[in-house]
Amino acid sequence: MIKYIFKRIISSVVTIWVVVTVTFFMMHALPGDPFTGEKKLPPQVKANMEEKYGLNKPLSQQYVTYLSRLVKGDLGLSIINQGRTVNEIIAYSFPTSAKLGGVAVLFSLILGILMGIVAALKQGKWQDNLSMVISTIGVTVPSFVMATLLIYFFAVKLQLLPAIGFDGPKNYILPAIALGGSSMAFIARLARSSLLEVIRQDYIRVAKAKGLSKFQIVYKHALRNSLIPIVTYLGPLVAAVLTGSFVVESMFGIPGLGREFVVSIGNRDYTEILGVTIFYGSFLVICNLIVDILYVVIDPRIKLES
Repeated sequence: MIKYIFKRIISSVVTIWVVVTVTFFMMHALPGDPFTGEKKLPPQVKANMEEKYGLNKPLSQQYVTYLSRLVKGDLGLSIINQGRTVNEIIAYSFPTSAKLGGVAVLFSLILGILMGIVAALKQGKWQDNLSMVISTIGVTVPSFVMATLLIYFFAVKLQLLPAIGFDGPKNYILPAIALGGSSMAFIARLARSSLLEVIRQDYIRVAKAKGLSKFQIVYKHALRNSLIPIVTYLGPLVAAVLTGSFVVESMFGIPGLGREFVVSIGNRDYTEILGVTIFYGSFLVICNLIVDILYVVIDPRIKLES
């Protein structure tokens, strides 16, 4: 276990380095710079700003300087949000994204697994058909379309839920559904197909022959072994949802990490783009490592060393 985790940490560091390198050079290859806007800066002012942030140095030197700061945990100063570091921006905006993401993940898991179980146990019946229709709609409809429909019907027409802000429990409902709708639908389809495969196994037939109740067969034997595909999907899902949805946060006016990232891209804020990308990549790598370890907890037959 320890040897496996050590290997994964090394490979994770290499992965993050590749992400940083590719993002750094691609970002600087784009036309324009952080000081290109509606009001053109005087040449001297622009030169002073470039010198302040080190953008007047050769690209290779900027890259080495950034890596040396990154090793110390310094993500640099935001170019657009003057006086604020990228570390401070992430520390301020990530908890908001994490709260919304946590609610969305719970919504996706609970409702998705329940729909999958019902569809598998009622295969070919109306419950199965209804679950698959809902999951198909959830998978095919983009999050921004879902968000627009939710705002129109529940906030504008019915005026049941707020569309903007993040002040109370009611503010979580619409963005959590928009953010977790596609994940819920995908989990439902995964749970259904996986459970159908498991309940056809020989050991399930043996359990039935022993006279075990349907509840014991499904929830004690079949369900646990059918969770492996869901756990595999859970790693990138948690990382993506908890770090913030760019579109959903922007549409609902939520001051989270996703909205900060969208604004930084529009402003070509190099340090903030890099910092959020590194944070997201690191979070994704850690979640995938945790998922691999969870495999052994769910199914002891899996050996990490192999």
